[in-house]
Amino acid sequence: QVQLVESGGGLVQAGGSLRLSCAASGSILSFTSMGWYRQAPGKQRELVATITGGGTTNYADSVKGRFTISSDNTKNTVYLQMNSLKPEDTGVYYCNFKRIYLPKYDYWGQGTQVTVSS
Repeated sequence: QVQLVESGGGLVQAGGSLRLSCAASGSILSFTSMGWYRQAPGKQRELVATITGGGTTNYADSVKGRFTISSDNTKNTVYLQMNSLKPEDTGVYYCNFKRIYLPKYDYWGQGTQVTVSS
């Protein structure tokens, strides 16, 4: 059974930085993409950033220029470096590993809280 274990969340002042990590435990086949999503109170979960196995990245407009997604494929780990944090970045951040080819999978982490104070 594959589990995604997240770490790095916390409380930070506006303008500060945090680095999230998400590692897959157990054996996992090569992924199609890894990504980070977030959910603010009372809002739907939204995409923050994704990275493909080939290194292509995609970001939500709201985080472009401030957040950087990266991965260590040898360790099945994905990172999210968050700089210049804003109060509107507050939410629960979830990592996701996805494979669209057979055998497919779609794994989610348990979520880590990020709180940015003004």
